[in-house]
Amino acid sequence: MKHESTKNSDETLEKLLVPEKLEHCFECGICTASCPVAKLIFKHYNPRMLLQTVSKDLETAITEAQPWLCAWCDRCYKRCPQGLNLPQIFLLTRNIAAERGYVNKFSEALEIIGREIPFAGVCSLICFNRVNDPTAIKAIERYVADYELKKKEKTIPISKKRREKIAVIGSGPAGLMAAYELAKKGYPVTVFESLPEPGGMLRAGIPEFRLPRKVLNTEIERIKSLGVEIRTNVTVGKNLTINGLLKDDYKAVFIATGAPKSRKLRIKGEKLKGIMHAIDLLREVNMEKKVKLGNRIAVIGGGNVAIDAARAVLRLGAKEVTIMYRRSREEMPANSWEVKHGEKEGVKIQFLVAPKKILGKNGRLVAVECVRMELGEPDESGRRRPIPIENSEFTIQLDTLILAIGESPDPSFLPKGIEVTRQKTITVDPITLETSLPEIFAGGDVVSGPATVMEAIVAGRKAAFAIDNYLTSRGA
Repeated sequence: MKHESTKNSDETLEKLLVPEKLEHCFECGICTASCPVAKLIFKHYNPRMLLQTVSKDLETAITEAQPWLCAWCDRCYKRCPQGLNLPQIFLLTRNIAAERGYVNKFSEALEIIGREIPFAGVCSLICFNRVNDPTAIKAIERYVADYELKKKEKTIPISKKRREKIAVIGSGPAGLMAAYELAKKGYPVTVFESLPEPGGMLRAGIPEFRLPRKVLNTEIERIKSLGVEIRTNVTVGKNLTINGLLKDDYKAVFIATGAPKSRKLRIKGEKLKGIMHAIDLLREVNMEKKVKLGNRIAVIGGGNVAIDAARAVLRLGAKEVTIMYRRSREEMPANSWEVKHGEKEGVKIQFLVAPKKILGKNGRLVAVECVRMELGEPDESGRRRPIPIENSEFTIQLDTLILAIGESPDPSFLPKGIEVTRQKTITVDPITLETSLPEIFAGGDVVSGPATVMEAIVAGRKAAFAIDNYLTSRGA
């Protein structure tokens, strides 16, 4: 007899696999074309073909590694003309696989990822593993431990040494991936990072409880073992300039500074003390600085950063933590499993609520006045636009207000001549990632705006190939 949870997973999966939608879902290929994992390991992972296997032969699908390779970025779901929720379908497939004893395939998936990128452990924790199974957690621990034992071995082949120096600005996933690929091609690479330790937002923006530093440090060491030099506490625009790097005989520069600047609410009272940006909070917590917030905390926003901030605040000892989001749960951009984790830990969420003004006393926040919302027609994001409900204002007493309403790049350090969009992102050639100035390339969040770790990794690898082609074509 089937275990009750397995039976429930089977029934839910059957509801998601709507025959009327599946009849035509293999004609456009949008899901595979949208998938960053498919771009990285196309020989091993194809969402479109995996969906076909799940729908027609589930017993075979659960014995394969493919279902464990979905990174839950939701790009396929958001762009699917039939609205098929592939990530949810693949998660249920994983649940069934785990319940029937096939969780060992997660180890195989880790090995596949590890052959292509230096972040198999990192990505498995924050992207791939969505099954609360101790065997899967142990697989990650084994993977990291095995690498610790083998890290002194020269297991990564390096091409013929090249003499052209390459500078990478930013040590987040895009910058480190580019450095890794370029080092494998034989280039001497130097990465410049403004923070005291490398990792960019992987270190500063993702809490320890989601990404243990041992895993991150181990995989950064793997990159450094190829000869990549990482210089920390170096801020471009302050300690050095891009033009200065080019004059210092660097033959190409890759800008991968991400989107570190927090957006503002632009409402009355925003400059009062007691208001923090989520990115700043997470950075201080991750850098082990003391943070005093009080007991009553509200977080404005509905993305993963808002959830991370709320969960981090609970661990700092806050008694009441409430997320306020102006749309409904269905429109919430945060990953659903992170939302569930937060709620299970005690985070409260008020939907269809937006701040109207911040109230203060003696220059410090004491409360926030909010207004209830209703959803109207879809806006440019494809989600229904929130509209204030007249005379629905109410007030919440607070000690600290945390803003997590989005991030944007900071182009202030760029040299004149690099084209920037209204959104402060860098304009690049979509094929080569070259900016409007020769020898300067850019990729990741600084080009796309805030995106997923996997998308940043894809951009870093693409940039490495483009830079190699650029230097090779010049006969350098």
